[in-house]
Amino acid sequence: MRVVLQRVSHASVRVEGQIVGDVGPGLVLFLGIKVGDTLRDIQYLVDKIVHLRIFGDANDKMNLSALDTRAELLVVSQFTLYGDVRRGRRPSFTDAASPAEAQVLYQIFLDELGKQGLKVAAGVFQAMMQVELCNDGPVTLVVDSIVS
Repeated sequence: MRVVLQRVSHASVRVEGQIVGDVGPGLVLFLGIKVGDTLRDIQYLVDKIVHLRIFGDANDKMNLSALDTRAELLVVSQFTLYGDVRRGRRPSFTDAASPAEAQVLYQIFLDELGKQGLKVAAGVFQAMMQVELCNDGPVTLVVDSIVS
């Protein structure tokens, strides 16, 4: 499993012109799920993400976590994170989990994040989405699960 996370001042996701999720200060999490990912990957990522010290303290030093700041989280499924562009001119997505498998894990990921007591908003799985965000910092990190 792979997450590209961006610290944001605000963000939203639209489907067919309608906002389906929006957050204030917090994180946008682009989530890629690959073949073989399990609940163990989800648990690792959720714990890592909510405890990462990437928010500024009173001295503007990255010392605070999403839990410390009550950050809001916007999760967007993104199978293209497992696009392989090493050969040819069109990405191969053979490492990405099938839509049926990924949708189940995506929902579990959302549920596990929700258990952390933070506001969690989400895009629509397999929909064409437009994501608008204001990257704060900018801060962008790639976080892979332990078995990736």
